[in-house]
Amino acid sequence: MLFASCAFGQSRIATIDLGKLFAGYWKTKQAEANLKERAADMEKEDKNMIADYNRAKEDYQTLLSKANELALSDEEKDKRKRQAEEKLKYIKETENTIAQYERQARVTIEESRKRLREDIMGDIRKVVTGKAKSAGYSLVIDTTAESINGTPVVLYSSGTESDLTQDVLTQLNASAPLETPKVDDTKPPEKKDDRKGEKKKG
Repeated sequence: MLFASCAFGQSRIATIDLGKLFAGYWKTKQAEANLKERAADMEKEDKNMIADYNRAKEDYQTLLSKANELALSDEEKDKRKRQAEEKLKYIKETENTIAQYERQARVTIEESRKRLREDIMGDIRKVVTGKAKSAGYSLVIDTTAESINGTPVVLYSSGTESDLTQDVLTQLNASAPLETPKVDDTKPPEKKDDRKGEKKKG
């Protein structure tokens, strides 16, 4: 036990802020934008189905009302009642379709988020491992980690260990795609100095 304690004490330890790495990594921002766009498309589709469902309910009420008009013949009343029944069947099918679509949309977004998070964690782990090995660190601790009880894992830090967060983040973002510079079309063109060719007045 004493030997293990001494060995641990001689280990070189570094720290990282995993929350900062996730937030600052360009792939995280790209993934969040893609997920937001996908969720917006799903929400739009959901709203279209709900709008169709509401129209169907209105049509059903109209058919029921017309089926009970006294001026109609029995044959016409039966015809409209059958139409109302068909519409009611469509409404129930649409309810089930909407519920199933919303459940599947939530699962799809959650699975996509989980998969993207695992991919990003893989990138971070690869860079952290490389830097730790090259610098001779035997342990790298996430200072933002929490236990299963929601309490901090790191309760005390002397500040003497090396923090790799910025170095890791710089390497991660080195592969970020270059953004296309925006041109301000509202900016007036620069005026040329036409006085160059003019003679100086004496």
